Amino acid sequence: MKTTRVGTDRLVSWLRKLVQIPSVGPGNAGPRSGDWGEAKIASRLVDWFEAFGGEVHREDVFPGRPNVYGLWRGRSDRWFAIDVHIDTVGVETMPGDPFDGRLEQGRVHGRGAVDDKAGLGVVLALLEAMHRDGTAPGANLLIAATADEETGARGAPVFANWIRRRGIKLDQLMVFEPTLCAPIYGHKGSVGIELEIQGSAAHSSKPELGKNAIVATADLILALDEEHRRLIGLPASTEVGTGTLTVSVIHGGQAVNIVPETCRLLLDRRLVPGEEPASVAEELSNYAKANCPLPVTMKTTHQLTAFYQQPNTPWIRQLHAWSGMEPNVAPYGTNAWAYGGLANECVILGPGSIDQAHRDAEWVEVAELEKLAGILTYWWGLPSS
Repeated sequence: MKTTRVGTDRLVSWLRKLVQIPSVGPGNAGPRSGDWGEAKIASRLVDWFEAFGGEVHREDVFPGRPNVYGLWRGRSDRWFAIDVHIDTVGVETMPGDPFDGRLEQGRVHGRGAVDDKAGLGVVLALLEAMHRDGTAPGANLLIAATADEETGARGAPVFANWIRRRGIKLDQLMVFEPTLCAPIYGHKGSVGIELEIQGSAAHSSKPELGKNAIVATADLILALDEEHRRLIGLPASTEVGTGTLTVSVIHGGQAVNIVPETCRLLLDRRLVPGEEPASVAEELSNYAKANCPLPVTMKTTHQLTAFYQQPNTPWIRQLHAWSGMEPNVAPYGTNAWAYGGLANECVILGPGSIDQAHRDAEWVEVAELEKLAGILTYWWGLPSS
């Protein structure tokens, strides 16, 4: 049987190539972003997937911002899938060229190097080797390069609906994120809430003629902090921990001599497994109205469910053995929120550390690419030598 083992040079080459294609999400774009959005990298992926013998599908999440799916038929009727997001955060505060993809002291640098192009680079190197050697994976293999993870997580549910429409039942689904190749089996969800407190304006020389929305908001913020303290004092139902509530942004006021008519708060409510986003949002709306001396209106900006996979499944035990890393839970969210019920087993796993993600200096160790290549080789049932 021919080998599909790939050399380190190909792993590095593919990752450098991906980093050098800017794909900053529109919510993070700025003057240094280059061609922002996923269109350019998606187009290249279509070409590469087709060149490596894949059945390719492209589906817009938003106009000009597509998901790309590549399908390789396997030697069995099982289905394996990978979700890897192709958008990145912004680059405005990064020193030097944020897209140089340079190799330095055993690390590949640049925006997206660890979050989330490292895993995609490994996948492309393996697909290239499979095509070169005429090797088929052990199961039907579906690679989804998804858009919009960093700004709204709206690419993943589009892919989930694509799977449902085709009646595919996934056996195993891996969501790439930097975990040092440890299998992650749980993380919190989140609900984003925008509250607007409505007062009435007046001249600040006669503040009694108005209703100060900022002062009312101060009372509400203290009440919201009490709710956060209540949440973290509850017993945790899983290793994921307890819910939390953070007041993240406040806007209010027009001028120093005007009693502020409105004030706006943005809240981040983190959810634990078992909490329903819509119910939590409704509870928060009622809580805000009951604890604010002025009228409050609410808008939900996003709703992402928590993810939890039992940690003792056969696949997680295998991934533990292959990676040498203990299964764990994560403090951050991922696209796994969208895939409930679509796979018999679902985990989050990928090369590099989350500590390097979203930073001005982003990099991934080459050794992490090699580790993931070994894991995928075993998982896909490819010859390793």
